[in-house]
Amino acid sequence: MSAALHAPRAADAREILALTLWGEAGFRTARAMEAVASVVMTRVRLAAGAGGPGHLGQGIAGVCRAPFQFGCWHPASPRRRAIAEMDAAGDAALAVCRRVAQRAAAGALPDPTGGATHYHPADALPRWAIGRVATAEIGGLVFYRLLD
Repeated sequence: MSAALHAPRAADAREILALTLWGEAGFRTARAMEAVASVVMTRVRLAAGAGGPGHLGQGIAGVCRAPFQFGCWHPASPRRRAIAEMDAAGDAALAVCRRVAQRAAAGALPDPTGGATHYHPADALPRWAIGRVATAEIGGLVFYRLLD
């Protein structure tokens, strides 16, 4: 079978993006959700380019679910369990994430992060961020452009 038969439909990819936004920033501001969506879309563009980093995944769903890229999809993450257990119909934050995902997938979301490819919560400083210059701080998240 061809890879195209296994690729998520656009609507499925948008839902995976919305769930990623919810898992990563659903408890933050809408602006933070938009910033995380911008990181995903920057990674999608970089991965699609010639010689793009393969570890980022391909397409929106592939980038969101690539191993060790977004913590909410890690099997041991409490946010992954929360995604699995949520009442999607009644979750107001997920509704916002779906609107942001729709705009991001349509290319209608301005990037407030300056092309960031990585981020972390402002109250933590992971080793990879030490000595790096942030491109933005939005909604309690600090953003960096580490890939070109």
